Amino acid sequence: MAQLKDDCFAFAGGLMPVADALAVLKERVACVVGTEQVPLRRALGRILAESVSAPRSVPPHDNSAVDGFAVFHADLNPDGDTRLPVAGRIAAGHPLDGPAKRGHAYRIFTGAPMPGGEDGGDGPDTVFMEEDTQPDDGHVILPKGLKKGSNRRFAGEDVKAGDVILRAGRRLRAQEIGLAASVGRAGLTVRKKLRAAVFSTGDEVRDPTEEAPDGCIFDANRYTVMSLLDGLGCAVTDLGILPDNRAAIAEALAAAEADHDLLITSGGVSAGEEDHVKAAVESRGSIHFWRLAIKPGRPVALGRVGDTAFVGLPGNPVAAMVTFLLIARPLIMMLSGAADTDAPRFPVRAGFPYRKKTGRREWARAKLVWNGGGMPVAEKRHSSGAGILTSMVDADGLVELPEDLTELTEGATVDFLPFREVT
Repeated sequence: MAQLKDDCFAFAGGLMPVADALAVLKERVACVVGTEQVPLRRALGRILAESVSAPRSVPPHDNSAVDGFAVFHADLNPDGDTRLPVAGRIAAGHPLDGPAKRGHAYRIFTGAPMPGGEDGGDGPDTVFMEEDTQPDDGHVILPKGLKKGSNRRFAGEDVKAGDVILRAGRRLRAQEIGLAASVGRAGLTVRKKLRAAVFSTGDEVRDPTEEAPDGCIFDANRYTVMSLLDGLGCAVTDLGILPDNRAAIAEALAAAEADHDLLITSGGVSAGEEDHVKAAVESRGSIHFWRLAIKPGRPVALGRVGDTAFVGLPGNPVAAMVTFLLIARPLIMMLSGAADTDAPRFPVRAGFPYRKKTGRREWARAKLVWNGGGMPVAEKRHSSGAGILTSMVDADGLVELPEDLTELTEGATVDFLPFREVT
């Protein structure tokens, strides 16, 4: 298990392109969690900590792809129908009792093993679909024209014994778990869940379980961040709302850093006299502000409390969520041992014109619609302020507008980051 270096998040300079920020993280951040064995039913969403090789082939034997009749192609009449006696029945899990003989057909079912031939030779090599044949008094009539090897699946067609089928660092989905099961694995070695503690600060912030008198707001960001962490498979601790008091915040951080891998908050990390988080973090570690050339989003605070990573997100709800998806999420995946931390983008048509400043990457909240033109169209949400959380609810994802773009024309192709790929 790696530890964070003292200067892991140190960065000097002006506005940083988000691509450069991610490159810095990839260079400096290593996995900080250990490993454990889990059964397959508990492996969904976990980060694989071992590369998995197949001890056997899949399928393990040649088998039929359909219900029908297995025959030797050499026995077929190339100029007309062929009539063969039906000499046996082969079902999945019930191989033929003995070798298959030339000049005979064998009733076979989907997934059943293809039989071998006499004296250890090759067996039937072709399967007719049942609906293409006709029964005839213990025989079967087979039409001409079927190619040799039709409807036959070969051993190892999917996986060959010895193949590396899953590599360490992959986040496990249902298909990876199914593949592991197909080669006989009942469990996997995965990374332990990243332990993340989440807190808010502010005397004006109230939990939704409480009353919110005049001048107070309900704490949306904490619940948003905890839900995002849940979606990434973290073990989340809710530290609640801490008072605007440096000593109290420092005490809470000291208690949490010993048994957590990540501390994360939103707001309260600027240089204002009421922003006490910065001083509390620095009293037990270090903090650095990354001024990202993005919109929405203010500087993101990255640092350490002891040996525990610290992330301070912007306070505005939309900016907090966007910077979480762009910076905190990749960082969390790296700390968790994931090999691939890049979220996929998909090309769509812009359903809106847009002007922006050069040198800054912007993210427009958009909903996808289909107009029959073959490519989905991204329609921009009208309310686009950094505090308008409903604009995130109404959107399907974010349109990415690169640094060198100054004017977007309606109908142009743009990159789209769906929320479902990162939440």
